Amino acid sequence: MTAVVYGLVQLPASADTRTQVREVFSPDGSVRKETVRVADLPRTTKSVDVAAEVVTIQQTGAPGSRYDLVFVGDGYTAAEQALFHSQVLTRWAQLSAIEPFRTLKSSFNVWQVNAISAQSGSDNDPTLGIEKDTALDGEFFCGGLDRLVCVDDTVALQYAALAPGADQALVLVNSATYGGSGGRVSVSSGGNALSGDIVVHELGHSIGGLADEYGGDPGTYPGGEPAEPNTSMANEATMRAQRLKWFSYLGRPTPDGGVIGTFEGGSYYDLGVYRPSEDSMMRSLGNEFNLIGIDQLTAAIQARTG
Repeated sequence: MTAVVYGLVQLPASADTRTQVREVFSPDGSVRKETVRVADLPRTTKSVDVAAEVVTIQQTGAPGSRYDLVFVGDGYTAAEQALFHSQVLTRWAQLSAIEPFRTLKSSFNVWQVNAISAQSGSDNDPTLGIEKDTALDGEFFCGGLDRLVCVDDTVALQYAALAPGADQALVLVNSATYGGSGGRVSVSSGGNALSGDIVVHELGHSIGGLADEYGGDPGTYPGGEPAEPNTSMANEATMRAQRLKWFSYLGRPTPDGGVIGTFEGGSYYDLGVYRPSEDSMMRSLGNEFNLIGIDQLTAAIQARTG
């Protein structure tokens, strides 16, 4: 099924002194957070009428009774929409091969929005200084960080909203160079297979409400029990004694390797906070979710879909 729908993008303010935290991903699977100025992010500089063909990749139920994932392309010309389609299929296959998405594949509707770009590719790819006229104004070297790929989130969300349902916008940038970013919109390179795990990691946040399990700040976690289910200030002895968080999982084998315990480091701090396993998808890419992540994602998906 295809449909053509229309909308209007509202332009963001021309100047902004705020900052945003973005996740930056590396080819070795490591993840870190970086703060970038909003003024340095891509933004539309002229009014844009949004007109796009919407293609059904998978529909298993009515929007609202399923999780609706919407792939939007950037840097794909009219002649490259077949390439975009093939990369959407590949990215969806990567995602749905990982638990719990494999078991719950029928709980998702998947849509493709064919945003047409005037030019092929992305700004600053493969080298700094290259400029391309694209639908979402995507760019590498976002905020001065070479692997950080950003798009105009406002425009991306407007395109995603053209699909019948839009719970999560997943932007593919027309590039074979590794890169991407996390935030309101998940961005990854459509032509780079390793970038596919960026989408998986980001759905851990948006669907499962999972915390990042990596550290980075050498200081001690400042306190306050994390709201997320997969990090805690309690070590294993305290967790068992007080029956906290994932106490009932302790000692159980986990798909990402080893057994569930309390491993120091998580929620962006190296000390004073613990995660359930040594190295899950929420710590570094290329891994499975741990048992806590799988069960949280499963519960969230089933709460929506029944």
